[in-house]
Amino acid sequence: MPQIAEGWKDYEIIATGNGYKLERWGKVYLLRPDPQAIWEAPFDLFSYPKLNAYYRAEAGSREEKWVIVKPFEEEFTVSRKGLTFHLKLSKNFKHTGLFPEQASNWDRIGDMIRGAGRPIKVLNLFAYTGGATVASAAAGASVTHVDAAPAMVDRAKQNAASSGLRDKPIRYIVDDCLKFVNREIRRGNLYDAVIMDPPSFGRGPNGEVWKLEESLYPLVKRTADVLSEKPLFFLINSYTTGLQPTVISDILRLTLKGKGYTSVDAYELALPTGEGIELPCGCTGVAEWH
Repeated sequence: MPQIAEGWKDYEIIATGNGYKLERWGKVYLLRPDPQAIWEAPFDLFSYPKLNAYYRAEAGSREEKWVIVKPFEEEFTVSRKGLTFHLKLSKNFKHTGLFPEQASNWDRIGDMIRGAGRPIKVLNLFAYTGGATVASAAAGASVTHVDAAPAMVDRAKQNAASSGLRDKPIRYIVDDCLKFVNREIRRGNLYDAVIMDPPSFGRGPNGEVWKLEESLYPLVKRTADVLSEKPLFFLINSYTTGLQPTVISDILRLTLKGKGYTSVDAYELALPTGEGIELPCGCTGVAEWH
């Protein structure tokens, strides 16, 4: 069964279909492509009266761009359970700077950290705008936040500050994740928990090529070496279409063999929609030590 991201008041999926999802982000209404929404939409989503902007992505065309229908603030915010996130439409992508389905993982991360009963040191790789970083810090962990994009790291700092976490022990690093992990291993710098949310494809700051199907297993295998003698959890999230939760579970079991983990859990993430269905949004695997 998928894990459903609940607890949102500032975000909802109003309707889906024909390859799109219509969303409300606070007072801003957006229409974005979603390859999973292969069914017929309940109405013409592009004609929704409150629509502020849509992202047009034609099959086989390079004309992908945001189209503004009704003006709105260039930067807007949404909040959930005391955490506030700053959003802005990406110039060349359909992203806003936040993945709402990750709220399920934020809750689980927070529960594990609070339940540990000891100081927890977290390494967050491909940390983007810091959803998992602020969730970890809010739960009392010290966090090292690593991402190759300086603009995303700056947004993460902004999100932490808006969430009342400016003075919490968060270290922000702009770097290629594998290179950073290798340096931490050489330094003997260990972590009690690892979070990683790698893209399907990407490039590092010096042109390093990342392709998930080729790079994920060796990265996880290497990152296992930064775990402390008393780990708490290792969490992997993936948006890659077609990658099954069992694959992530298998990778964790293979790379953490001999590390004494208690359990490995893997599941789909999903968001509820206005039609009363659940829209799949990738998958997560978690290894835990109890």
